[in-house]
Amino acid sequence: MLQLGIKELAKYPFLAETGDYLRDKGFNLEQLSDPDWKPVVEKAYGRIVVATTGQIYGGDIENPDLEILSFVIGIILLKSAGISTLNRRFSLAEARRAERYLEQGLNALQKDRTILENLKLKEESIQSSLKIIQDLFSIQVEMEDDRLKIRIADYLKRAVHFNEREWKLVNRQVESGYVYLSSHEIVRLVRKELDVYINSKIQSVSVSFIPETFRERVGDLVLLAKKFSTTVIVSSDYPPCVKHAIEVLDKGENLPHSGRFMLATYLLAKGQTVEQIAPLFKNAPDYNERVTKYQLEHIAGSSGKGTKYVCPSCEKLKSENLCFAIPECDGIINPVQFGTRRKTNA
Repeated sequence: MLQLGIKELAKYPFLAETGDYLRDKGFNLEQLSDPDWKPVVEKAYGRIVVATTGQIYGGDIENPDLEILSFVIGIILLKSAGISTLNRRFSLAEARRAERYLEQGLNALQKDRTILENLKLKEESIQSSLKIIQDLFSIQVEMEDDRLKIRIADYLKRAVHFNEREWKLVNRQVESGYVYLSSHEIVRLVRKELDVYINSKIQSVSVSFIPETFRERVGDLVLLAKKFSTTVIVSSDYPPCVKHAIEVLDKGENLPHSGRFMLATYLLAKGQTVEQIAPLFKNAPDYNERVTKYQLEHIAGSSGKGTKYVCPSCEKLKSENLCFAIPECDGIINPVQFGTRRKTNA
């Protein structure tokens, strides 16, 4: 079995090997009551705050002990606060951070190793990427010439959750039971599973007591979470596809881009403003206020070239697995028509 070096553990601090490393170092929770640990607690808190903004924490791999501890203390803070919204944002942000390193390792695998400046470092990065993808997700990444490939069954198990056309198997290069993918596409496939895995780490943490150095920041996390609290009112006049999209966001789950586009265009068509719609997205795991406002304004036609986008047709939503038709949907070809046709026929 591959033994990961400390810098690799700093890239992937959610792995089981991290616990072994900290035990070997003699680390324990009681030590954190010492005021000398406060700077590390502050770094852990900052790591969580960055995640809530929808950004990806950068960190310093050259200081691996600090990176590992800031992650571990971060999940203890989150567990102590007990707020699922923060947990989801943190786990998704950490999954996206890990994607960068996984992709770097797979990219290195495709390059001519004779020209790598630091062969040993690159070898470790390559092996850790392959190990994580195989051990955590049971996906065997293989090389053919300079191309990466995985088995069709492994691809379909994950691609079924993507609504975008490019993820359909008919639009992929397939040969002899394998699907050929870029390094970016491979790690994107496992984002959700990685997100769930990291979230499970938070849930599994047992905190017998909260060190004094934690208490202030745990309280700050409770206050921080309030900015994401949004009362969502789902109108009975909304079509089922729109209701479903709002419910997914309200639970803090990830709604695909096509679902977000449908929701925004529908509500805009019904006369709501960008300011009224934006709060609906606050619970999205990757929520970023600035990006959300920009995208909504673009869809509304109030920025860029001024093109106002229209709500996708029911047929389009069916092809993207976003349709949840009920009998009341009969006879309409666009969600915007839901309810109006019934009133007309009444």
